[in-house]
Amino acid sequence: MQMLSGLYQQFLNVIKHIQGFAPLALRIYLAPVLMQAGYNKLLHFEDSAAWFGNPDWGLGLPMPEVMVAMAAGTELFGGFLLLIGLATRMVAMPMMMTMCVAAFAVHLPNGWLAIADPSSWLANEQVLASTEKLAAAKSILQQHGNYEWLTSSGNLVILNNGIEFAMTYLIMLFALFVLGGGRYTSVDYVIAQRFLKMPN
Repeated sequence: MQMLSGLYQQFLNVIKHIQGFAPLALRIYLAPVLMQAGYNKLLHFEDSAAWFGNPDWGLGLPMPEVMVAMAAGTELFGGFLLLIGLATRMVAMPMMMTMCVAAFAVHLPNGWLAIADPSSWLANEQVLASTEKLAAAKSILQQHGNYEWLTSSGNLVILNNGIEFAMTYLIMLFALFVLGGGRYTSVDYVIAQRFLKMPN
């Protein structure tokens, strides 16, 4: 038993030198997704503000222009900071709030699934109803369109717009909030070593 314990400790000692790569992978994955979302909000600023502010078909938020600017800035500039690993924990906090709003104010009524998959155990009534609609769309396209060309980039699907992606990003951001930018792989680590004299 003591030998196994010693081997496991050696394994942990090796792993600690690469543990920064897990936060790095999260940062590299999240940064372009978040930056694109922020860029899209700025690119379509008026439409985004109308959706943020409208209580009937949007979010019904007060000061929608300010809210769009804050959300876009958080995603665009915060995404860049995540990419280089600067102020990782501080940046993760407002992004987690943004993902909470997205998940629970926008996507929750559609259930979990982002893409409608009637075979999933997470399928709700809306997803189950998509089978007939997708079959009808395929039939129309096969009769009146170039179906081979239309499906050459992938299968046709119905977007369900559930909370799946927003919750995934929220969990990834929470991991970065807890782990930080990562050992050896972030500007945060370099600052901590050079200026704050933090131990390895």
